[in-house]
Amino acid sequence: MLQGAATADLPLPESLISEMAALSSNTVSADFLVLLEALKLRFGSALEAVLLYGSCLRAHEIGDGVVDFYAVVSSYSSAYPERYLRYFNALLPPNVFYLEVSQEEKTFRAKYAVVSMADFEQGTRRWFHPYLWARFAQPSRLLFFRDEAARKRISKSLAHAVVTFLDSTLPTLDCSGATVTTTEMIWTNGLTQTYAAELRPERAGRARQLAQMNLEVYSRLTALALPALAGKLQPLSDGGYECLIDDAERWKSLRHWRLRRWQGKILSVLRLSKAAFTFHDSISYAAWKIERHTGVHVEVTPMLRRHPLLWGFKVSWRLLRRGVLR
Repeated sequence: MLQGAATADLPLPESLISEMAALSSNTVSADFLVLLEALKLRFGSALEAVLLYGSCLRAHEIGDGVVDFYAVVSSYSSAYPERYLRYFNALLPPNVFYLEVSQEEKTFRAKYAVVSMADFEQGTRRWFHPYLWARFAQPSRLLFFRDEAARKRISKSLAHAVVTFLDSTLPTLDCSGATVTTTEMIWTNGLTQTYAAELRPERAGRARQLAQMNLEVYSRLTALALPALAGKLQPLSDGGYECLIDDAERWKSLRHWRLRRWQGKILSVLRLSKAAFTFHDSISYAAWKIERHTGVHVEVTPMLRRHPLLWGFKVSWRLLRRGVLR
């Protein structure tokens, strides 16, 4: 991964770390814990932490959805007996797997991504692409941590994700000639930028909806992150902010985000191709996901099922021709 985030080496505000620790410790439905127990059995002593995020967390229940987890492990060698899975995870984290657990006539389903603690820390602090820091700047729940040291490392990484998110997206904010902005504008813009950097563009208005849904949380996080933002924002008495970003920094940031969009779509296709080796019926799932998010229909033939890497290259070529990868 390319390195990014100029603020990565600045001291984190302790109040921001404490806030992220408190947010991630909020209770969740007991249904999520059924899946958590399966992950603990799967990874044993290699498991450092498990984080819950995504749409099921926002809905506060599983229902018929597929839960999104991150399983943070001590190392890839301790997490997998299979050497090829270790290599995949190290070369292009994370590996993604499917999990299904039945209990009392109910079936719970989840996708879980596996990442080492070291990669989780780097991904929320230094990765150029927003894959990790965009996800974990948003609300998540720490459902399991092996010990107090692991909890502190996760909480610090979550705080870094917020700072990296704000530092990387603030310069792209279009104040339309004005220098005053609001928390809602800041987070709507940031979420819009990060969604566009993956092969998962959300429907129009989704970023604003999410910003409004968690506006109270994002207001606290923005205020607590200010000391680590190198003077990019000046708080105002009415609760808004004055932008302190010059034109040169803005244009530099816009160039970076063009590169992130290109990089992200390529990485998304590579990860979907890699999932052919880890995710049950991943080809059908990937084809559905691509069509859902891009409108591009991909026919899954028997030959492509037998050769998933060929499938990945074919998809990349079709997306390039259709202009989805720009």
